[in-house]
Amino acid sequence: MLGRKSKVSRRNKRTIYKMCIRTVMTYASPVFAHAAPKALHRLHVIQNKFCRAATDAHWCVRNSILHRDLELPTIFKYMKDASKRSFDITGSHPNALLRAAVDYQPPHPTHLICRPRNVLTDPPDALTAAVESLNDVNDTHD
Repeated sequence: MLGRKSKVSRRNKRTIYKMCIRTVMTYASPVFAHAAPKALHRLHVIQNKFCRAATDAHWCVRNSILHRDLELPTIFKYMKDASKRSFDITGSHPNALLRAAVDYQPPHPTHLICRPRNVLTDPPDALTAAVESLNDVNDTHD
């Protein structure tokens, strides 16, 4: 149904992706906020393959253009936003243990850890920045 030669419209392919595939990929996104970058990159590759197959795009079309045309945020941005929403909701929860879990302070940047633990405050990656700049340009021309 989501293949290159499918007769399903792009809008319906996008809806199927958002309702079925992305929900499975981002099921525990607050936990993934602190996952290794390689794990997040694998999910990003899956999303890029979907975008390319859904639009039947040629290999030379940039992924940022595909994301803009399908109106899909990158998986990094989506997970970061979902994590922020989750932590905002948890911060006002009546359970004191849940509220205490939200008050996580990442270690100092020079601390010797394997990977950064402050993903929610990191600047956006290159593709997310490119998609946002393209969206800004399109908004100013409309």
